[in-house]
Amino acid sequence: MGELKLPVNERKTRCLRCPEEPLEFLGYRIGRNYRPKGRGAYIGTRPNKASVQGICRKISEWTAPRNGRLLRGEMVEHLNRTMTGWANYFCLGQVSPAYRAIDRHATRRLRQWLCRKHKVRSGGYVRFSDVRLWKTYGLTCLASRTKALPWAKA
Repeated sequence: MGELKLPVNERKTRCLRCPEEPLEFLGYRIGRNYRPKGRGAYIGTRPNKASVQGICRKISEWTAPRNGRLLRGEMVEHLNRTMTGWANYFCLGQVSPAYRAIDRHATRRLRQWLCRKHKVRSGGYVRFSDVRLWKTYGLTCLASRTKALPWAKA
């Protein structure tokens, strides 16, 4: 490393055993993943908890009461751009659980924002159901994006 003139950060550099200890790198968690329905384990990637919490925090900040003056279309457009950009980066590995968590958070926060905007006290889920938010208002559903991903069996 001296010949390349690259300093090694001693605080960040460490050795680990890959299956037992996961590695967090560029927002991904590289380590042991489990197949659904208990069919075994494999070494793979998935978005780490911090990156999922970060996108949920951005959604929460954007749907805060201080943004109540925005039009519904502007709000949905901004949420779609944010969520789609995040999903385009995190598209490798086991992404379905993260996509479902973000979808749940985005629909809940958008529903709360719409209820606050239209002064609806109760029945928010009936008036602004998930299907209505996705189909009528155009909110992106990340969980449906995984259906188009290619799957290969070795």
